[in-house]
Amino acid sequence: MTASLSVRGAIGAATPHPGAVRLPSPAPRAREERAAVVAEARSWIGTPYHHAADVKGAGVDCAMILVRVFCDLGLVAPFDPRPYTRDWMLHRDDERYLGFLLARAREVAEPDPGDVILFRFGRCFAHGGIVTRRRPLTVVHAFAPARGVLEDEIERNAELAERLGRAKFASTWGADS
Repeated sequence: MTASLSVRGAIGAATPHPGAVRLPSPAPRAREERAAVVAEARSWIGTPYHHAADVKGAGVDCAMILVRVFCDLGLVAPFDPRPYTRDWMLHRDDERYLGFLLARAREVAEPDPGDVILFRFGRCFAHGGIVTRRRPLTVVHAFAPARGVLEDEIERNAELAERLGRAKFASTWGADS
């Protein structure tokens, strides 16, 4: 299975990254996998926010929910990005979150359900979620200000809506899916 990730195109104010790929409609297998990702992400709703944790119902953060969903479904080989501090994105310029995602996915111009969205917080991309709906753009994410995992319509969350223009999208599905 190939990987993919992108900068925001037709869904927001951001301009597609020159290397971003516009993918065709997903094939049947990819649709099933995407549906499984969305269902698994939604099964985490209500889990409390807990930095660097990854236990459904007990605690998870925005990085580890991505790891658990994609690795547990067998779509990405198991890996562990920890340890990382709570405020790493405020004091460093290295794109750690973006790096671990791009090693397993690639940018896409527009997301489909099951793709990942990344937001810039602090000095780099430091918050992510799983797209559950394209229009209105909706994501499942572990969000510290909400103290847990929730499904958010981006335009209804002021903190995310203001960052949407610089958001990036990633997909584990390629053009051959």
